Amino acid sequence: MKASAPMLLPLLRSSFQGELLAWLFLHPEGEFSLVELARRFEVSAATATREADRFVAAGLLAERRQGNLRFVRAKTDSVVAGPLAELLAVTYGPTAVLGPLLAETPQVEEAYVYGSWAARYRGRPGEVPRDVDVLVIGDADEDDLYEVSRNAERILGREVNIRRVPRTLWRNPEDDAFLSAVLSRPLVPLNLT
Repeated sequence: MKASAPMLLPLLRSSFQGELLAWLFLHPEGEFSLVELARRFEVSAATATREADRFVAAGLLAERRQGNLRFVRAKTDSVVAGPLAELLAVTYGPTAVLGPLLAETPQVEEAYVYGSWAARYRGRPGEVPRDVDVLVIGDADEDDLYEVSRNAERILGREVNIRRVPRTLWRNPEDDAFLSAVLSRPLVPLNLT
């Protein structure tokens, strides 16, 4: 059965295409092996290779080989690079941007996007959300989280709201009306590695 186009950006054939392009265009200084990208996005090496081949052929990605490894990076000198990066920031950007920012923040144990962005990511129809809601599990400092949200807002071009929840409350969500409501709707885990 063929998967339907992703709700966040139905111009693409798959969510993996959006995640891959967002990761590369929102980290334009980086060069990543296809093995690393397949692992990061939990897809097969064949899938990562197939999509990279398409984007290299289209002039969106540059590639380099080193022995048996193949590396790709965003082609930032392309005429479409700027507009594409902006489009990816407002669609697939939250997972590409927030995970690395929160990974550098002390005492962040887990993090999830919830709300309307998570609903679109999980395939529920609707407009592209105007903000991004993030749930952080742990005892991270509120000032550090505020700084993360402001940095993310600059990159994503929209409001980012971070709510911190202590681990003890996360283990017993039925004791909290907010958490119970959040857990009854789609969540998207952020990769903190």
